[in-house]
Amino acid sequence: MHHRFRAVVAGVLASLVLGACAAVPPPASQEPSAAMNAVQSPAPTPPVAAVRPHEVKSPFGTRVDPYYWLRDDERKDPEVLAYVEAENAYKKAMTRHTEALEQQLYDEIVGRIKQDDSTVPARENGYWYYARFETGKEYPIYARKKGTLDAPEELLLDVNELAKGRDFFQVGALEVSQDNRIMAWAEDGVGRGQWTIRFRNLETGEEYSDRIENAEADIAWANDNRTVLYVEKHPQTLLGYRVKKHVLGTPVAQDVLVYEQDDESFYTSVYKSKTDRYIYIVAQSTVSSEYRYASADDPKLEFRVALARDRDHEYQLQDLGDRFVVRTNWQAKNFRIVEVPIAQVGDRSQWRDVVPHRDDAFVGGFDVFRDWLVVSERSGGLAKLRLRSWDGKRDFPMAADEPAYAMALGANEEVDTDTLRYVYTSLTTPNTTYDYDLKTGERKLMKRDPVLGGFESSNYVTEFLWATARDGTKVPVSLLYRKGFERNGRAPLYQYAYGSYGLSMDPAFRSSVLSLVDRGFVYAIAHVRGGQELGRAWYEDGKLLNKKNTFTDFVDVTRFLVNERYADPKRVFAMGGSAGGLLMGAIANLAPQDYRGIVAHVPFVDVVTTMLDESIPLTTNEFDEWGNPAASRELHDYMLAYSPYDNVKAQAYPAMLVTTGLWDSQVQYWEPAKWVARLRTLKTDSNPLLFRTNMEAGHGGKSGRFQRYREIAEEFAFVLDLAR
Repeated sequence: MHHRFRAVVAGVLASLVLGACAAVPPPASQEPSAAMNAVQSPAPTPPVAAVRPHEVKSPFGTRVDPYYWLRDDERKDPEVLAYVEAENAYKKAMTRHTEALEQQLYDEIVGRIKQDDSTVPARENGYWYYARFETGKEYPIYARKKGTLDAPEELLLDVNELAKGRDFFQVGALEVSQDNRIMAWAEDGVGRGQWTIRFRNLETGEEYSDRIENAEADIAWANDNRTVLYVEKHPQTLLGYRVKKHVLGTPVAQDVLVYEQDDESFYTSVYKSKTDRYIYIVAQSTVSSEYRYASADDPKLEFRVALARDRDHEYQLQDLGDRFVVRTNWQAKNFRIVEVPIAQVGDRSQWRDVVPHRDDAFVGGFDVFRDWLVVSERSGGLAKLRLRSWDGKRDFPMAADEPAYAMALGANEEVDTDTLRYVYTSLTTPNTTYDYDLKTGERKLMKRDPVLGGFESSNYVTEFLWATARDGTKVPVSLLYRKGFERNGRAPLYQYAYGSYGLSMDPAFRSSVLSLVDRGFVYAIAHVRGGQELGRAWYEDGKLLNKKNTFTDFVDVTRFLVNERYADPKRVFAMGGSAGGLLMGAIANLAPQDYRGIVAHVPFVDVVTTMLDESIPLTTNEFDEWGNPAASRELHDYMLAYSPYDNVKAQAYPAMLVTTGLWDSQVQYWEPAKWVARLRTLKTDSNPLLFRTNMEAGHGGKSGRFQRYREIAEEFAFVLDLAR
């Protein structure tokens, strides 16, 4: 199981589906004596946040923030909590008329889910590992079988038992020692990403007293079966920055420091290689990588640097036999794959191209097998797989049957095999797991995620289009609609995008969205700049001083779909979360007239203030994505020009639903809280503005298999109510 069983955990988590103020404060006479007050009446009155000017200083000017007081790092200030709770009460009052619809949607969405389901077992080190769900239960049960699938089940972890009595609970990693006897796992009971690592003897069921607090969800076992490496988080910034070594049965306070990250623009992680030969410590920033490796058999765990960090050089490596296989963007903007003897990895003259650079294809990742290399590549805006034998005699892409789809590597736990596991999906095809025989080309269907309720793929149509942006750039768009749809300009549109960090939003199946499509909606994914769907240049054209392209691309896709009569211009809805929530805030200021409603989940909307404050978790890691407004006037002024919070003005805005989690460590709750407070003051329309804070969750929302669907039903009910 070891390092690779995290793919099973991750798969489970993914299946449960980021100048001066323009504001004019209200007259002092309107400021309530308390922070605010929500009046419960037939016509609910929204909360009004007190105005308390606070100067936010930077080398390039001071801004006045009237709602800075809503920041409470401890989440204990009674006045702040009262304001947040009042917003929740107002939202509840304003949506009381849609409660029946919300429940109907929830029942519908959950009704498509096979409750007693399980993942496809993955083999490693003599065991088959899988996760399963039991009917009515919120959390997975992790288990394994020895040798054969006919063997008795060995229970590893019943997350339902661990989560009893908790409002939030999540398991982020689960790793078993090389001798298959001891399991370590990482759990989070708050949602802030401060994981606790625990240990259990799988033979006796004994839980060890060792508990490692405030860690990343990274666990790497040494081959002595008693030593683990983990990443300690900084207590204030929550940045993982120290790799430590823990020996079972010894005090955690005596854990030895193995490596400390001294550059706060880098994330730090640790994991065991697929071959179990090495442990890797990885330092990764937005633009640079650095790997350290040590033999997992070495009692001292002495680490060596593979390639020292070099700005604008990103790489990833895997070991195979006597060599490293390296994905690198050195002299290769869209990345290439090279191989090199392990001892010579730092000598680039010894690198030999295996997958050369291509202008028309982006190398996104890879996996190694004894006789094969499998490459995740992007071309034509789609995620594909390319298969190449190490002898070079065979090199070909995996075939697909639909115009818009995504392929991804599955849980391939072992090197010495000719079987490739991969996952295929599209907007009309549920996640489908195949085992592919690399020698014979035979493909075996292992599982297609069941969709209950009479779902038939043939009842839906997907398209892959190209919209022309205002600067002439062609932007890819994935569409889903019900068979029989007519392009007559009457359909409501639900458009989604993300557009940051080079993350590509693939056209993957999402059963919940059928509740909109079955009611006549067109569902669109706008693959805007800032993602990496069209290669590295697509990402770079949507970050730093090119960030505004992300926003205008989204608006231009909307206008394209309206002009092509896919959508009713009066019933267009937009949704995005986290950095995609920034996108929502930007388009609300930029083109409010184009949208009937906007849903912004955990939105990053106070860009400049956050990026000026290095005490906030993740700020320093983000400088290469957004810019450091304290280091450059050009960046400062550019960021200020699009920051949603700073550009709220007296104009009509669409109806808006804004959500956050009180314990979010990635986008702090006070960003959307301040944004909503300012919108309430300045917007000139009577459209609903609703703000809901999950008081027991962080960035990912509620935990549990079904609880998250409550939030989706809430979102869809808001949209459907407006679309009538």
